[in-house]
Amino acid sequence: MSSDIFSTFQSLINTHDNPFVLIDENYRVVAANGAYQAAYGVEPSQIIGKHCYEISHHRDSPCWQHGEDCPHREVFHNNRPCQSLHSHYDAIGRAEHVQIKGYIIPRPDGGKLLGESIFRLTTPEELDCDEMRMIGRAPAFLHAIEHLTRAADSNANVLLYGESGVGKELAAHYVHQHSPRKKGPFMAVDCASIAETLFESEIFGHERGSFTGCAGRQRGLFELADGGTLFLDEVGELSAAMQAKLLRVLETGEFRRVGGREVLRADVRVIAATNRHIRSMVERGDFREDLYYRMACINVDLPPLRERRSDIPVLAEALLSRLNQANRSHCYLTGEAMEKLTNYDFPGNVRELRNILHRASAMCGANNGAITAAGLVFDHDASPVPGNARKIAAPSTDKQPLSMRELESRYMADLLERFEGQRRPVAAAMGISERTLYRKLKRYGLSGASDC
Repeated sequence: MSSDIFSTFQSLINTHDNPFVLIDENYRVVAANGAYQAAYGVEPSQIIGKHCYEISHHRDSPCWQHGEDCPHREVFHNNRPCQSLHSHYDAIGRAEHVQIKGYIIPRPDGGKLLGESIFRLTTPEELDCDEMRMIGRAPAFLHAIEHLTRAADSNANVLLYGESGVGKELAAHYVHQHSPRKKGPFMAVDCASIAETLFESEIFGHERGSFTGCAGRQRGLFELADGGTLFLDEVGELSAAMQAKLLRVLETGEFRRVGGREVLRADVRVIAATNRHIRSMVERGDFREDLYYRMACINVDLPPLRERRSDIPVLAEALLSRLNQANRSHCYLTGEAMEKLTNYDFPGNVRELRNILHRASAMCGANNGAITAAGLVFDHDASPVPGNARKIAAPSTDKQPLSMRELESRYMADLLERFEGQRRPVAAAMGISERTLYRKLKRYGLSGASDC
């Protein structure tokens, strides 16, 4: 390409505010604007003539060979523009999720170039929370991130669908943190854990003396979430009476505390989540259609772990690193152990992966920190078998290993003793929120001395 033509292309792409790069039919970079050079920490002399996948993917082969959507193939093989989601690496080596729009750019000699416009979605650090970082490169995961990002730009209510353990509360945090309401409060409630008799008081608050044992005024979660976001987890578990009370406040934004006369207002965005098929419940009459449409302005499906199997190694490493930091340990997964995890279907999704690693890391001291395949204990009714088949382990006369509940209960008891009953460091060591820890303590009949 002549210097005059190169200068013309360079001038055109420099008008783009976001990273933009021109790539030839051999995957080699022809030109890149200043935003691209800054994003990936390269100078023009370091980038021109290099393969695009070397710069942004840190790989030695094209992305389509690794199962990713490839704009290059769409432009040069199918002769059409495209849009895809990718994981790139920025100037300091951090992974980031991006949306790529690929365009056909005609060359003066009759050929064509690929023009890539790159829109940054987020970095893994921005997906962090107390429970677990949302990280991954699988197409199903990247599509979910794109939908969550679009939902965050809107003020509409959101309904998240996903199996138990996929990280619905983490996704709700992400939407809140990337929305105009990010400086406001984020309040969460598990609808399945609230008794119907307490629902109204929990959501709307109560006045002094409004019911037996009520010692004083209490603001409800809707009032506390004013200017922010209220996350309703497992909303499909609400009874008909609770649905009716929730509908009215979503329609009007007005409510009264239990026992109160004053009409209060709150500006709240609701993000609801469920692992049930709400539309089927509506058709059966088990869920109010008007409430469904109030909550489901934007629907986002969160993929189960078995549909993003390629993310299991990076998730496992991230979880184990967090456990090592909390426990001051140096556990690591052997190759056989990682293979066993990757071949498992994880009916409990990321939550189950985390629990499996908790148990394994608690027992890995005898192997000098090595977590072997034998050290990974799965539920008997969800053994790692080919495909999606499930089988129950055959009865054995040998001594059976401890169940998941027994192992987790012992692990929690050990942590409570180590941290002298303080719940906050125990929750940090387990990689869960204090709210989740409190539920587990009640389930196993354990207790923590304080929240400190």
